[in-house]
Amino acid sequence: MNFLDILALLARGAGYTVLVTLACSATGLIVGLAIATLRRLRLPVVLPLLDVYTYVFRGIPVLVLLFIVYFGLPGIGLKVPPLLSMVLSLGLIAGAYLAEVFRGALESVDAAEILAAQASGLGRLQVLALIELPQMLRFAVPGMVNEFTTVLKYSPFAYTVGLPEITKQATTLTATTQRGLEIYLAVGLMYFAVFRILLIAVRWIERRYRVPGMVPA
Repeated sequence: MNFLDILALLARGAGYTVLVTLACSATGLIVGLAIATLRRLRLPVVLPLLDVYTYVFRGIPVLVLLFIVYFGLPGIGLKVPPLLSMVLSLGLIAGAYLAEVFRGALESVDAAEILAAQASGLGRLQVLALIELPQMLRFAVPGMVNEFTTVLKYSPFAYTVGLPEITKQATTLTATTQRGLEIYLAVGLMYFAVFRILLIAVRWIERRYRVPGMVPA
């Protein structure tokens, strides 16, 4: 078995790596947007709960939360599938970090534009949906890119719950061939390739929606 054969065998897990990364990133994006929106509405009852959520989930290690979900919840009768376990752990943690990214981006929206929209007769929800959120997403692109990169780097944890992604394939292959150096070198190259492909796609989005006049990150 040569190095190309090793790469070909590991490539079988690349699809799961991309799937885990996209699913967790999408979950984080949805959760982060929901938290940022609710915070902006400044509902007195909800704000403390949102603060507790972001504080707790930003402080829990991904692997610990993953084990709680996958290995702990069955103890109370809730069996969670491997992919859903990753989404509920890595995705929710990413959502807590993205909520802070979005909060900072919302603060960058020009207050004069919000005041002008309100003076034009737009309601609070209309101002949020038409003025604040579209600009916030553009300001937040660099922070989103950074968080999605972090999600990719944490995706190897999926092997601990049985998902046959790249790291899982490498562990199995190493046990049968005893060629760990070559195999994990190939793993590093494959993760780098996946990272570059996703980064090119995200950078295109960043250029497409960058705020005019804003210096690229």
